[in-house]
Amino acid sequence: MRLFVALCLGLLFTITASAQPGPEIQSDNRVKFRFRANQAKEVAVRGQWSKVPIALSRQEGENSIWTVTSEPIPAGVWEYRFVVDGLTVIDPSNPMLKPQREPNSSILHIEGSPPNPWDFKNIPHGTVHQHSYYSKTLGRHRELSVYTPPGYENKAESTYPLLVLQHGSGDNHLTWVAHGKAHWILDSLIAEQKAVPMIVLMIDGHPRGQVPRDDVQARDESLTAFEKELFGDAIPLVEANYRVSSDRELRGIAGLSMGGWQSINVGFSHLNQFAWIGSFSGAADKATLETTLSDAETTNKQTKLLWIACGKDDFLLDRNQALIDALEEHHIHHEWHLTDGDHSWPVWRVHLNDFLPRLFQK
Repeated sequence: MRLFVALCLGLLFTITASAQPGPEIQSDNRVKFRFRANQAKEVAVRGQWSKVPIALSRQEGENSIWTVTSEPIPAGVWEYRFVVDGLTVIDPSNPMLKPQREPNSSILHIEGSPPNPWDFKNIPHGTVHQHSYYSKTLGRHRELSVYTPPGYENKAESTYPLLVLQHGSGDNHLTWVAHGKAHWILDSLIAEQKAVPMIVLMIDGHPRGQVPRDDVQARDESLTAFEKELFGDAIPLVEANYRVSSDRELRGIAGLSMGGWQSINVGFSHLNQFAWIGSFSGAADKATLETTLSDAETTNKQTKLLWIACGKDDFLLDRNQALIDALEEHHIHHEWHLTDGDHSWPVWRVHLNDFLPRLFQK
């Protein structure tokens, strides 16, 4: 259905990507957007950097192109989309798309000066590997991504810590790399000797498809399926193909939003597997939390780091604050980071950049 709609939009507005340049970033960070839509009446661009859409103007001619040059846009990795006569569409001239189950956002990457941790730098870089596999626990084809740090291929005798890093609802195993720039953030931190070289496993967090937030049973079933696939398929694949340490004190799990919820629940339920837990705008289920709080001494002994962060304007702030209050009441050791921002990727990149240097330190 999504493909059909996209094709219909292409015919309706006579969009010709080959003749339509993508966003043009100017030296002062103003950006020129273009969109070809011969029969459209209104075109605007809606970007993550502003709550106000920017209207485009039609350039008269046989093949009408709508254009606008924005005010300076702050450096960052931003999501944007066009609104054409009320219909939301991606930029057909920009191959940079946010990986999602239902793609609806193009990516605008404006580099900082000096470069931000999520910008490409002239430093040693790691490798992102893609794996297709048959999941025995789910009975079907699945995919995952694995990051290996710079120099991994040249250190045949070395083993590395393992971090499981999970995306949010609606995204997939590619999003932390293509949009979150987790690999460049790690490359930068490793080059600056701020983070320990590690291997990162990223799996598709939707083993049963995307489920509604308010469907408790479906969420429980999805979490159980994720847990089974992680331990039954994904981690064994990494252990068979990469030099990861088997020491639980060199294994961690972290994620954003849905991935933070998965990380807290799976991490707390498997402290014999993970000593490091991170949650960015996540949450904890009541049953898991009660078990964790009931034995604070064991939880504190087994947990090297419980790192929790949330933006001040995040709609999940109340749930995060309730979690922190419970941890403090039961004297569970943790780090709480209340940051600027809402429930969005610009916030989570900062969280990852702050979290990674705390991992696997003695």
